[in-house]
Amino acid sequence: MNTTMDQPLVSETPTRRQVVAGVAAGAALFALPLPAFAATGELRLAIRNVHNNDSVDAVFARNGRFVPAGLAELNHGLRDWRTGQATAMDPRLLALLVALRKRLDVPGGQKIDLISGYRTPRTNAMLQHAGGEHSGVASQSQHMLGKATDIMIPGVSLERLRGAALSLGGGGVGYYPRDGFVHVDSGPVRHW
Repeated sequence: MNTTMDQPLVSETPTRRQVVAGVAAGAALFALPLPAFAATGELRLAIRNVHNNDSVDAVFARNGRFVPAGLAELNHGLRDWRTGQATAMDPRLLALLVALRKRLDVPGGQKIDLISGYRTPRTNAMLQHAGGEHSGVASQSQHMLGKATDIMIPGVSLERLRGAALSLGGGGVGYYPRDGFVHVDSGPVRHW
């Protein structure tokens, strides 16, 4: 593929295929129950990818129902920024991030800084190899399942972010102060 300095390697806007896939995934999720706190009102998530500065601010659930267009936007925003590939992110993860923001009294429109969201198996293997046996990258990472994010929130200490994530008991929480982020996932409850 020939590229110039004017052509990004990864598209900054979702392709029609990605949007359709996101909408289809969102429609399939209507059968899943939303957490009790989401039964009324809106679930809104604002994120900014620190690597490419892409931002998304989307309502993905309203009055106990998923909003497919909002899910599609978030799926795109949480894509593997190295490859441009997106997946259907676990809506429980999205709801967990909203609950975390609320627990920390962070306004809905304030962006959560995303270090890593979805990772393709290839990206995950590359990161594992680059970091060696002590990379901290799991071979069966929740990132590859669309169930994990590595995040920070401007104005919130990592220690406070970690404590709030642990208090929610919604999945895995990893603390990486040297790297400047907290891992939050919707997998089994555990911490490291």
